[in-house]
Amino acid sequence: MPNISEIANYAKDSANKLGIKKFDIYGSSADAISVQVDQGEPKQVKASNLSGVTVRVWNEENTMGVTSTTDVDPKGLELALKTAYEASFFGVKENVPDFSPEATIEIAVQQKEKSSQAPVSQLIETLLTAEKEVLAAHSAIQGVPYNNLAQRDIDRFYLNSDGAIRTESHSLASIYLYSKTEEDGKKPRSAGAFRVERSLESLDINGCIQETTEKTISHLNYEKVKSGKYTVVFSPDAFLSLLGAFSNLFNAQNILDKQSLSTPDDLGKQIASPLLSVYDDALHPANVGAETFDGEGTPTRRISLIENGVLASFIHSAGTAKRMNAKPTGNANIGAKVTVSPNFYHVFAAATGEQELSLETAENVILIDDLQALHAGVKSLQGSFSLPFDGWVINKGVKTSIESATVAGDFLQVLKSIIFVEKELELTPGGVCPRIWVDGLSITGE
Repeated sequence: MPNISEIANYAKDSANKLGIKKFDIYGSSADAISVQVDQGEPKQVKASNLSGVTVRVWNEENTMGVTSTTDVDPKGLELALKTAYEASFFGVKENVPDFSPEATIEIAVQQKEKSSQAPVSQLIETLLTAEKEVLAAHSAIQGVPYNNLAQRDIDRFYLNSDGAIRTESHSLASIYLYSKTEEDGKKPRSAGAFRVERSLESLDINGCIQETTEKTISHLNYEKVKSGKYTVVFSPDAFLSLLGAFSNLFNAQNILDKQSLSTPDDLGKQIASPLLSVYDDALHPANVGAETFDGEGTPTRRISLIENGVLASFIHSAGTAKRMNAKPTGNANIGAKVTVSPNFYHVFAAATGEQELSLETAENVILIDDLQALHAGVKSLQGSFSLPFDGWVINKGVKTSIESATVAGDFLQVLKSIIFVEKELELTPGGVCPRIWVDGLSITGE
């Protein structure tokens, strides 16, 4: 991909030539290499370069057209601008997207350097070693059917005809391991773990191996669980999965489209236990893939979504912010339609509760490690869910794996039924979060 100043010059020249006064361009490029192994042999090596730009053009009547292209040389950009200009005459007449008022604000964030990519042979060797260690941890572990070691370099930019120019780059490395057991007369059991860092050198591969094996071994001796109401402890990953499934709660675009559990009047209302605070914080130090601006060029920032249980704010694009008399929050993605999505959750204990709870002393509580079938078991507009899960019954620190069970409830009721938020935060792909204790959730065993 040409550098940003070259693209800006191409775009300005082409726009002048075509008589286009108002346009913007968002582009990204990702160079990725990933490897998979199977029973001591390399299974797959995949290299990809995904790059593309989205071009938006406004005409004299202030309606807008959009087009996407992977061709960012002068001819490609000229064709994209021309196509978007022609499409603009068929654009929407109401609530036409516009430039973000914050697209030209200076971002005082230090740019990150890219890490040097390790050779493919090193990735394969590293993953083969990791697989071998998982298999050696217990005789019942017969395979690591899902595994992946990947590294990526990501470049992003935004520019518009008002003079906004933003660019950033970063690198990521990640590992995923998911092991499976086979024992005579027993059901196969499985568990997995994930780690992400800025480079392969700093990736906690040993931690991933240890978590995978410990979880898998802990599921070997399983028992049925009686159906009923339980105190449920959500792992950080499980709670963020649930929060993500109901993110329409904070999403201004969903609210305006009446596809949300919230309305504009809900701001300032108590929607959760006072023990809980939830932020959307793209720039959190733990977010190794932090992005400093969104698809509209708006700087990202920390947004308080729930403060001491009170719904504090929504996440916005420039368009939703204008319609709801708010400020854009740096959560927009541009395409045929501007969409809004969270960046990186930061969930934490807002206050110290009356009771300190611990898995070491609690009796008959259920620890949910991993929620499954979120695509099928969540009714996001009704607030309800019924999901199979992997987890354990905990009695005074003793973990007994659950053979199979589902957890069901109403998400807004779950938020209000939180009885304890632990202090220790854990990094997951979706954010940082502690374990969350919820009272009276329905568990259905076999």
